[in-house]
Amino acid sequence: MSIAIDWLAFAQVFVAALLGATLVVGFYALGLRLLVRAGKAPVVAPADFTDAITVLKPKEIARAEKAAAKAAKKSPLTARQRAIASVFAYVSFTMSGLAVLAGLALIVVGH
Repeated sequence: MSIAIDWLAFAQVFVAALLGATLVVGFYALGLRLLVRAGKAPVVAPADFTDAITVLKPKEIARAEKAAAKAAKKSPLTARQRAIASVFAYVSFTMSGLAVLAGLALIVVGH
């Protein structure tokens, strides 16, 4: 009994996984960066967990939101440049989502 490994297929799957992960993470990171440049830094209130994560107090959350608003006011970009950055941020998020859908389609259709 002999086991044959198709190394070419293995390499194709490896390259596809590496490329897919790079595209998804890259587009998402670019989208976040552009969103921050547009002055729309995402501020997310932390969830309550039991002893697993340090939970911020409302005063600390308010301070962080105030700092984000202050940083947005100091943006060297004009209003038009911020709007363009916002559009490209959402385009980047869309591309990240499309990369995920393309990977799923490759798995479903290509198999």
